[in-house]
Amino acid sequence: MKDLNSDILDPTPGMDSDYSRASCASSSDADFGFAFNDSNFSDRLLRIEVMGEPVESRPDSAGCISILDWARRKRRREDCKKENVVDLNGCPEEQVLNGSQPDMDDAIPCDNLDDEPAQMIEELHSGDEAANVDESSWGMDCSTVIKVKTLHISSPILAAKSPFFYKLFSNGMRESEQRNVTLRINASEEAALMELLNFMYSNTLSCSTASALLDVLMAADKFEVASCMRYCSRLLRNLPMTPDSALLYLELPSSVLMAEAVQPLTDAAKQYLALRYKDITKFQEEVMDLPLAGVEAILSSDDLQVASEDAVYDFILKWARTQYPKLEERREVLGARLARYIRFPFMTCRKLKKVLTCNDFDHDVACKLVLEALFFKAEAPHRQRILAADESASTNRRFFIERAYKYRPVKVVEFDRPRQQCVVYLDLKREECTNLFPSGRVYSQAFHLGGQGFFLSAHCNMDQQSSFHCFGLFLGMQEKGSVSFAVDYEFAARSKPTEEFVSKYKGNYTFTGGKAVGYRNLFAIPWTSFMAEDSLYFINGVLHLRAELTIRP
Repeated sequence: MKDLNSDILDPTPGMDSDYSRASCASSSDADFGFAFNDSNFSDRLLRIEVMGEPVESRPDSAGCISILDWARRKRRREDCKKENVVDLNGCPEEQVLNGSQPDMDDAIPCDNLDDEPAQMIEELHSGDEAANVDESSWGMDCSTVIKVKTLHISSPILAAKSPFFYKLFSNGMRESEQRNVTLRINASEEAALMELLNFMYSNTLSCSTASALLDVLMAADKFEVASCMRYCSRLLRNLPMTPDSALLYLELPSSVLMAEAVQPLTDAAKQYLALRYKDITKFQEEVMDLPLAGVEAILSSDDLQVASEDAVYDFILKWARTQYPKLEERREVLGARLARYIRFPFMTCRKLKKVLTCNDFDHDVACKLVLEALFFKAEAPHRQRILAADESASTNRRFFIERAYKYRPVKVVEFDRPRQQCVVYLDLKREECTNLFPSGRVYSQAFHLGGQGFFLSAHCNMDQQSSFHCFGLFLGMQEKGSVSFAVDYEFAARSKPTEEFVSKYKGNYTFTGGKAVGYRNLFAIPWTSFMAEDSLYFINGVLHLRAELTIRP
C-alpha cells in the first residue's frame, strides 16, 4: 500500500501518466470492502452535504417502480434543474466541489443504507437533533443543506478508481493536503453516491433494479468512475429490455461525458430495437411513434424485412412528415440523419427519379445521393462487391450493402431502337437458392418495358413428370387492366468454365395482366445436381441470371 500511496499522491506535472500507473495498480480489482468507512484504513474525511430540491422533483411514490418512471423524473428534473452554489468561504478547512455534469434524477435507494453496520457520522446542517429529515424539507430551495454525512475514506483507493478524485488529491494545492474534503450533492443523488463509493472499494453493487443502476451509472459518470459505468452497463444489459428502456439507453451518450463506457449498452439497445421491429410493416403504427434515435437503430439493420429499398424510402418519408411537419426541420433531419440509412443504390430507377423531385429533400443533397446510387448501379458486379466490403470506400459502408429484400434487386439496360428491348440481370446467392427448397419462390423487383411492369420469379418445383425437384425461372407481367403485350424473351445463365452467359431457353408469349411464362427446369438437371458443390452455375457462391425481353411488332 505504501508504494501505491507514493505513486498516486505524488503531485508531479505528469498527472495523466501518474493516473495511468495508478489505474494499472488497481487493475486486479482487489476487494477493499473491509476498509470502507473504517478509520483504521483511511487517511481523510469525506463530508457530503446533501442539498434540498424543488417540490417538482420530489418522488411520486416511495419507490421508482419502472424505468419509465425514471425517464419521466429525469425529464422533470432537467426542466427544474438549478445550479448549486459553491461556497468555499464557509468552509475554511475544507474544499466544496460540485460536479460539472447534469444533476442526477431522483434516486430511489434499494436498501436503507443508513442502517448498514459501517459506522457513519450523520448530522443535520441546521443543528436540529432529529435523526430524519422532515418531509417539508423537500420544498426547500436547491441551495439549502438539509443534512450532512461524513465518511472515512482512503485517498489512494478513490484516486486509483477515479480521475476526479486523483486530481482532487494530487493537484498540489493547499486543499489537496487537507484531511477534510467536502462534496455537495442533491438529495436525489445520495443513494447513488453511497453505492458508487462502496463500489470503488468492493467492485460490486447492492442494487439491482434498472432505475437504481441508471442512477449509479450517472453518478459514476459525474465522478469519472469508468469501471463502475461499465459494471452498471453490463448489469443493465442482463436485465429484460423493453422498447422504453432501449430508447432510454440510446439517450445515454448525450447525457454522459464518458460515452464509450456505455457503448455496449447502447449497442445492445440498438440490436433489441432492430430485432423487435425487424418487420416494420407488422409494427408500422408503433414504429411511426418512435423517436429519431429508435428509427435510426431499426433502419441500420441489414436484416430488415421489407419488400424493397423503395419501401424503406417511402416509410422514412412518411415518418419524417409526421414527426417534423415544418419543412426546414424535416429537410435537416432527412439530409443530416436519415439519408445515410436509405440504401439508394438498391432503389429502382423510377423511385430515384422521384427522389430528385421530392421537396422534402434539399435539392443538392438529393442530386448527390441519386448520382452516387446511379454510379454504383453502373459498376460491374465485382466492383460493387469490393465497394461493399471496403470500409474506406464510404463514410457509411452500409450504403452499399444489400438487405434481404422480399423482391430482389435487378440491373436493367433499356433500348428504344431498333425495337423496344430490355436486358435484365438477376443475381441470387447460393443460400437464397438453398432456402427455396422444396417449394419456395423468390421474386425480382419490377422493371419496365413499353410502359408496362414485368418481374422475374425463381422457383424450386417438380419437373413435368413430378419425378424430382428442379430450378425454374419465370417471367410475369404486373396486373394492370386488360393491356396485352406480345414479347420475345430469352433466359440465360453464366456457367463454368468460361463464366460466360449461355442461353438456356427462348420463347414468345402474349402477356395479359397477372400472367407468367417460363421454364420449370431451366438447367435440365435435378435440384441436387444444381445445388451440388461442383455445380457449373454458382460462381463464387452466386447464380447469375439474365433475361432479354423484346416487344414484337
